[in-house]
Amino acid sequence: MNKKQKIVIVVGAVLIFSALILWLAHGGDIFTKTQVLIEKQDELFGTTYKEWKDKIVIGLDYAGSFSAMVAVISGVLFFLFRTKKG
Repeated sequence: MNKKQKIVIVVGAVLIFSALILWLAHGGDIFTKTQVLIEKQDELFGTTYKEWKDKIVIGLDYAGSFSAMVAVISGVLFFLFRTKKG
């Protein structure tokens, strides 16, 4: 394995690892959400009600597809950067 191949593997592994850490930090949901249901309390009457808030929560569908794409690109670059001897 030459120097370019080592760089490709390290960069690919860091990108995949960071995408999975981001997914876990956002809650580890399977699907990406664009809105989150939160409960608010009415100060006047003391009752609680639910409201949708715009917030993106990264899911495994985006993080997994990004990781798969990085793995394929890293594999292709690993194959292209091989040295030909003989």
